[in-house]
Amino acid sequence: MSDPIIRTVDEHVATITFDRPEVRNAFTPDMFQMLEGLVRETARDRDVRCIVLQGAGESFSAGLDLVAAASRMDEIERIAREFDPHREPIVALQQIDVPVIAAINGHAAGYGVGLAINADIRVMARNARLVPPTKRGVVPESGDTYLLPRLVGWERAARFYFLGEDLPADEALAQGIVSELAEGADATRARAAELAARIAAMPPLAVRAAKRMLQAGRTDEYATHVDRVLRELMPLFRTKDFAEAMAAFFEKRPPSFTGE
Repeated sequence: MSDPIIRTVDEHVATITFDRPEVRNAFTPDMFQMLEGLVRETARDRDVRCIVLQGAGESFSAGLDLVAAASRMDEIERIAREFDPHREPIVALQQIDVPVIAAINGHAAGYGVGLAINADIRVMARNARLVPPTKRGVVPESGDTYLLPRLVGWERAARFYFLGEDLPADEALAQGIVSELAEGADATRARAAELAARIAAMPPLAVRAAKRMLQAGRTDEYATHVDRVLRELMPLFRTKDFAEAMAAFFEKRPPSFTGE
């Protein structure tokens, strides 16, 4: 059997593809741990400057594979006892300092919505929809109840979950859940790859530092955050990338960054 999740790395961009198109890229229980490991391993690779999440075929992810999960319902109590949030893909996505782009190339449902929302930048196919997990009688367990109200406000998040209203792409754009739309699955993946290449051309140490500061800004007091940013800034002045940025500016040429 082929791997249900595929990772490729090219030109400093790692692409992680959910590869079960025959079931709309639904996740088996084992795939969650697999994805968490891939995300953390990829972020440790200093050659990787951006990660793209995408689905194979015409769907992003249908979330949990209900058929596979139903076959393991007798294990639910053990799974609950052994649950470790730090082994969850969504927690990994929030803890790494590599930028993540979600190419929402088709419908995203349940956990698939959470995976998309936990990315830093989201591009969505015009014909795609976000489908709330409450439609299936389950609570959204992928961090999206934490993030979605912060993106769109309490009432819009409440409508999504309480009324079970699918969110089409144009509304997701209007509400600020995604930053842009593309025409179809292939165009969405291509646009995400284009944005990832632009991120990869930036100074990687500065970009990683910026993401760490965005993460810290969620909980820091203002004065604490200003101090934290200064402490992140000072070492960057001593990097080869900073020297290259200055040289390229004065020589009026495109810079080439090495992450040093």
